[in-house]
Amino acid sequence: MSGVNEIRRTFLDYFAANGHEPVASSPLVPRNDPTLMFTNAGMVQFKNVFTGLEKRPYSRATTAQKVVRAGGKHNDLDNVGYTARHHTFFEMLGNFSFGDYFKEEAISLAWNLVTKEYALDKSRLLVTVYSEDEEAARLWRSIAGFSDDRIIRIPTSDNFWTMGETGPCGPCSEIFYDQGESVFGGPPGSPDEDGDRFLEFWNLVFMQFEQVSPGERLNLPRPSIDTGMGLERMAAILQGVHSNYETDLFRRLIGAVAEAIGSRPEGDALASHRVIADHLRATAFLIADGVLPSNEGRGYVLRRIMRRAMRHAKLLGAREPVIYKVLPTLVSEMGRAYPELVRAEALISETLKLEEKRFLATLDRGLVLLNDATDGMGQGDKLDGEVAFKLYDTYGFPLDLTQDALRARGVSVDLASFQAAMEHQKAEARASWVGSGEAADESVWFAIREREGATEFLGYDTERAEGVVRAIVRGKDEVRSAAAGEEVSVVLNQTPFYGESGGQVGDTGLLSGEGVRFRVTDTQKVAGGVFVHRGRVEDGTLRIDAPLELVVDHERRTRIRANHSATHLLHEGLREILGTHVAQKGSQVSPDRLRFDFSHPKPVDPAEVAQVEALANRVILENAPIETRLMAVDDAIALGAMALFGEKYGDEVRVVSMGRPDEGSNRAAYSIELCGGTHARATGDIGLVHVISETAVGAGVRRVEALTGQAARDYLLEQDARVRRIASALKVGPAEIGDRVEQLVDERRRLERELNDAKKRLAMASEGGGAASAPREVGGISFLGRVLDGISAKDLKGLVDEAKASLGSGVVAFVGVADGKASVVVGVTSDLTGRYNAVDLVRVASEAIGGKGGGGRPDMAQAGGPEAEKAEDAIGAIEAKLAA
Repeated sequence: MSGVNEIRRTFLDYFAANGHEPVASSPLVPRNDPTLMFTNAGMVQFKNVFTGLEKRPYSRATTAQKVVRAGGKHNDLDNVGYTARHHTFFEMLGNFSFGDYFKEEAISLAWNLVTKEYALDKSRLLVTVYSEDEEAARLWRSIAGFSDDRIIRIPTSDNFWTMGETGPCGPCSEIFYDQGESVFGGPPGSPDEDGDRFLEFWNLVFMQFEQVSPGERLNLPRPSIDTGMGLERMAAILQGVHSNYETDLFRRLIGAVAEAIGSRPEGDALASHRVIADHLRATAFLIADGVLPSNEGRGYVLRRIMRRAMRHAKLLGAREPVIYKVLPTLVSEMGRAYPELVRAEALISETLKLEEKRFLATLDRGLVLLNDATDGMGQGDKLDGEVAFKLYDTYGFPLDLTQDALRARGVSVDLASFQAAMEHQKAEARASWVGSGEAADESVWFAIREREGATEFLGYDTERAEGVVRAIVRGKDEVRSAAAGEEVSVVLNQTPFYGESGGQVGDTGLLSGEGVRFRVTDTQKVAGGVFVHRGRVEDGTLRIDAPLELVVDHERRTRIRANHSATHLLHEGLREILGTHVAQKGSQVSPDRLRFDFSHPKPVDPAEVAQVEALANRVILENAPIETRLMAVDDAIALGAMALFGEKYGDEVRVVSMGRPDEGSNRAAYSIELCGGTHARATGDIGLVHVISETAVGAGVRRVEALTGQAARDYLLEQDARVRRIASALKVGPAEIGDRVEQLVDERRRLERELNDAKKRLAMASEGGGAASAPREVGGISFLGRVLDGISAKDLKGLVDEAKASLGSGVVAFVGVADGKASVVVGVTSDLTGRYNAVDLVRVASEAIGGKGGGGRPDMAQAGGPEAEKAEDAIGAIEAKLAA
């Protein structure tokens, strides 16, 4: 029962059997406490439950919580590998009571667990209590049978827990294990308390007060319990070892490190093996929880952890990426308890390989520079901070990595000159912004970017989090607050809201806090990573530094994710059906529909569109997971990934894969693209995709628009309803509509021809019977001129031809009047074209009806005009021209 997995299981099962709800570990990125860089205690996910802001269906809980302490206030990074118990990542086992039980049951539960379930020797246990907490001391005496000398009263804040300057607080009671006289150290509170003999492994917090002001503390109406037991420390105790790195889990991890690198974990190399084993755990769990290496924020801390491990791998002789080779051992050991490790194994492995490959490429050059700069230095000397900054800026060495490399020689870094070099770089960056071509009103975002850094984006993994207001902008100016009714832009330290980019529209939703509500109507990403939340203050006053709950519009985001993933499927389908020349030329992914522009020289046949749609829906029906990995651009392209139009990529890219590859394909998935957007979890989440249009955008560029999910279903249902209404009106079945419509079209064309023929006959007959029945002599030739009502221009030519044939020799002029307009056609028989030109004649007629000339041939010309009431004047104008 002493293995790490068994210890964890025993703890959770014990408290579950005692009425506690087993609650899964929360992510390492806190969703409900924006003041924390990482989750650093088991109670973080229950913070709002303790303060009464949140209600849960249980009043007692137990967890095995993932914890990282490698940045911010809680930073153990520098000590890892050199002490017995410091870790960047560890597991905190805990039990919690939310106003249910209090001190007596908490102490009883703890005592029974450690002495009965874990069977620790009672004589080796002792406890501390807060010096003023007589109740806790009395309970330890009665429950554990401790004498007063084994209940140590501590008067300091070490045994009094506070959530902050105000809020819930209370005394603590810590449980210690005596590792024996062979280990140096004294009991807590003694001069030698920093030794390792007396090992604290469990802290019980009795949350019984509320600090309302520095001088005022009230009793809580429902006192609560918050405990934390270090799993690694308990494993060391139960396995009889004095270092956490000698427990079963670390023995296996260190063994895998030794095998991967070919170095024995002994002597000076032992610390490096421990660093790699510890840092691999932190790296793997951070990536699994959505953190990726970057140059800022949580990503920067992750990169520091990774590069520290990689430097120690280099010290052990590694000449190529090796740390990823240890990952399967970690997943095997911890994957059952934390299935997110299994789900993210491919992403973790790719990220490790990519980061170590890049780091090794620059490490040798950086170390040469460092060695040259410190040649001859010894204990107590300082490295010029400008050299350390060059290592940071040019070679990607975090400052602490340089300090770590110099530690063994006793050399430190001149931090003042390092900071001066950093400030100089910022000043140059400010100067470059001035000439960057950015609009003047964008300068406010660059100032915020420099001051606050990039916004931490949490939205790949969550749609709900907490954040702190870092800037409020009204128009072009920063302000300290905004009142109800004002429209402003808000910048937070972290956000789950996606900022518009890569064709995907920005998120909308709600920011809310104590007495304030801000409706987000759009989110934009500006100035290299500042997420700007635009909207309106609905209630209260929004202020700088206010903590807010951030909630993305879930339904809208879900539709956007589905549409974005469908865009990838359509892209691949178009390439399969039309050819690999198809490339994206633009896109828009919104909640209502998707639009995809692509290169193609001609219209896409409807049958081809149907094939593309069928391919996409086939992949959707597979319901395969949509996977995201981090890779180098070149590696991603080699894998077959397609880059998206208009997107800028750095050295590292997110690679989105979906669907099973086609049979015989050497690709890893049906669709592989570089993409920074948000996507569905699985292809089945898209539901359905239906193309509603295919049109031209420009020369060689086509556009498809499509709907997904419920929108596609609603569209198809509306189409089906229309079809049924049409079928009912035509008195046929839906399948017979096509044939029936073709019959109706043919019949209409026949009737139109017959009607036109009848109208022409009627028009001619109304003038006295026959096309040439009433010619008159004008200027020595025969002239036939008539106004024909209801005859369009296209029918006049035929009538003029018939009249010319009947006339034999002469000039024919017909004016057709229809829809309030007049049309004129003039015909001249061939024997007279030498004397009269039809074009000249038709132009005088056009002037008479308000037209602007006409055109044609000498024997046949036509014109028109808007003044149909002057049709007879047109005939008169021609007649006058002939008579002249």
